[in-house]
Amino acid sequence: MTTHTTHPTPSRAAVSVQELKRAWRSVEAGDFRPRQRPGAGNGHETTPHGWHPDEPVLPVVGCAGSVGATTLALALATRAPGATRIVECCTATASGLAPASTAELGQHPTGWSQGTRGDVLLERGSDILVSTDEVPTPTDPAAALTLTVLDVGWELEQVLASPNWLADQLLHSEHVVVATTATIPGLRRLEGALSLLAGRRVLGAVLGPTRRKWPRGLEHSLGTLTRQLDQRGDLHQIPVDRALAVRGLDSEALPTPLLTAADQVLRATVAAETTKGSPS
Repeated sequence: MTTHTTHPTPSRAAVSVQELKRAWRSVEAGDFRPRQRPGAGNGHETTPHGWHPDEPVLPVVGCAGSVGATTLALALATRAPGATRIVECCTATASGLAPASTAELGQHPTGWSQGTRGDVLLERGSDILVSTDEVPTPTDPAAALTLTVLDVGWELEQVLASPNWLADQLLHSEHVVVATTATIPGLRRLEGALSLLAGRRVLGAVLGPTRRKWPRGLEHSLGTLTRQLDQRGDLHQIPVDRALAVRGLDSEALPTPLLTAADQVLRATVAAETTKGSPS
């Protein structure tokens, strides 16, 4: 009888914030971008995950699950002027956008499931994904768009740890919206996200009651970077709608207070200089 010896898989140390920052600086510097082979093509560098849309792109990143990132992303796409798009980048089993369309268009040849909601084109993944490298690039729209809102749908650390088109958008978009909750853990996660996105123009979106109704001690839990964000006027309040929180997104109209908050966020961006009139 043959005896087989098994060896335990060595444990892998957790990645520190400083290591993620160094990896992000390497992404910014283009260290992971493959160079063109001598004598090939037209002399330009190529990227395996390149995506270069004509319209502005506004990424929305959730600091954790259930912070309202998908709902806010849909509200932003709804309130931006003209024809817009929301692209939900998470794995199919984590989708919160699936019930939100008012008309289904079926599956695009690139793998995106598409639907519409008024002037908004909805795209969501149809496959089970295990990493951000597997997220396909969005489709080339049939008609011109004024804005694409990216519902990133992954932990920020995961996106930044591997160069891909999502990381490129976080790097090159004019603004990044970071969503969290009005809780001490939520504000701690926001502070960590701001550290990872140092040098980016970040807009904070805090889901919860108005500031004057925050629980005692919550205001004092704001970190240094979050206070700086607040002083610039870039920390926005997103109201909680209890009914929407219970049922999730569907084809019903979004609550007016949420759309009003989305207007305020949009006015702070260069992606949409105006919004669609008064929310109805």
